Amino acid sequence: MTLEALLAYLHLLAILTMVVFISSEAALCRVQWLNAAVVERLARVDTVYGIAALAVLATGIARTWWGVKGTAWYWSNPLLHVKLGLFVAVAVLSIFPTLRYRRWRQALRAGGALPGEAEIRKTRGLVMAQAHLIALIPLAAVFLARGFGK
Repeated sequence: MTLEALLAYLHLLAILTMVVFISSEAALCRVQWLNAAVVERLARVDTVYGIAALAVLATGIARTWWGVKGTAWYWSNPLLHVKLGLFVAVAVLSIFPTLRYRRWRQALRAGGALPGEAEIRKTRGLVMAQAHLIALIPLAAVFLARGFGK
């Protein structure tokens, strides 16, 4: 029982960290605010976001292996696959902003160039899409936790 509670806590902590950092990206990645300091900060924030996402995945898998319900219960439930599908969609969307932040930082360090307005808007759109998809994952989670889909 203690292990189940600790796994749930670590999973929730990782989720909250991920949400905080995608929210930070959404707040920072704006045409009006983007300057050299923000480009550097976006790259750091995105790194923490990526680490948090890996922690969400690791703790979620740990809950299926060592949790009370066990792997057979979780992996046979289609709602787990919905959650994972949404998570994978978020992960795929996150690749593009990550690569852009790195490119922006390299260009900034090489010659002081900031990205264009269109690229900033497009990147923010991808960040917002991630944030909105992340918000759907807990919907599947609460139904999964209550045995729906079985």
